[in-house]
Amino acid sequence: MTEHDDDQQEPRPAFGQWLMTQKDRSDLVGQLAIGAVADRRFPRNGDPEAVRKHLSAMQAEGDMFAAVDDAESDWLSA
Repeated sequence: MTEHDDDQQEPRPAFGQWLMTQKDRSDLVGQLAIGAVADRRFPRNGDPEAVRKHLSAMQAEGDMFAAVDDAESDWLSA
């Protein structure tokens, strides 16, 4: 008989919501999170691709796209 840890885990929050909780980090993900909290149009319930599209529409700097990549890896491993 095998144990299934999946039954014990809470559902993962939406990427946008999770990202906004990262505002105390001292890296680019933290900077991105601070911007997300301040941005009323930020896709709070969006997935990483929705965040990338939003950043593209906002003409964000390339570092912010790298931060989304880093954040996505952290979010998926959480």
